[in-house]
Amino acid sequence: MRLFTDMMGRTMNVPDNPQRIISVVPSQTELLFDLGLNDEVVGITKFCIHPEDWFRNKTRIGGTKKLRVEEIIKLNPDLIIANKEENEQEQIEELAKHFPVWVSDIHNIPQALQMIQVVGQLTNRETKANDMVEEMVQGFNTLTKAAKQKRVAYMIWYNPWMSVGTDTFISNMIQTMGWKNVLQDKSRYPEVTMDELKAYEPELVLLSSEPFPFKEQHIEEVKQALPNAEVMLVDGEMFSWYGSRMLKAVNYLDGLIQRLG
Repeated sequence: MRLFTDMMGRTMNVPDNPQRIISVVPSQTELLFDLGLNDEVVGITKFCIHPEDWFRNKTRIGGTKKLRVEEIIKLNPDLIIANKEENEQEQIEELAKHFPVWVSDIHNIPQALQMIQVVGQLTNRETKANDMVEEMVQGFNTLTKAAKQKRVAYMIWYNPWMSVGTDTFISNMIQTMGWKNVLQDKSRYPEVTMDELKAYEPELVLLSSEPFPFKEQHIEEVKQALPNAEVMLVDGEMFSWYGSRMLKAVNYLDGLIQRLG
């Protein structure tokens, strides 16, 4: 057994070579796949859509907020990988009574890179994880920032409208691009009306593909409320998935910068 401390400051004993891993966070599930842990991962959530083969064939143990705890107990994992924001504290605490549960807490790119390295250590894929982090660091270091600090509002939910505050991974990604999150005075995921958003004078409104699946009709609704703003749909995974998806995110973000300035 090895002693680990998670990003919540909790310590736990983890087997030297975990063989029954459950991931309850979509972006971290994809990371486990890219680390080559096909045989070791025995359970995922219904929202773990990448890779498709795992989504179709791995045992699903509920949603990120509604885990089927009894089913997880039956699977008898020797490691569960979770996240403070995406999972419910009460369920994580219950699972931690039975199994080692390593919880990430990620608000920015450096913390995401740290998570990837530790997951590599947890699963004995340290070299592969470190190589992945190195590639990500090189990618973000070569990202050409926007020439103008465009004022951006990033929307994640509809009815009520919800955006992202300053202390979020998404906001850090926007800042990394050289843009400015107009809701920097807010924290986490604030509700905001179109009238309130208008007062922030965003030049660009990004409608994310997740968690709410914004469509073309929502673009027109925003344009009616904010006629001076450019409005577009974006791939939410590229802004919010803090695992191996970040390898693809660099090119995606670069494309947006080249297109929008």
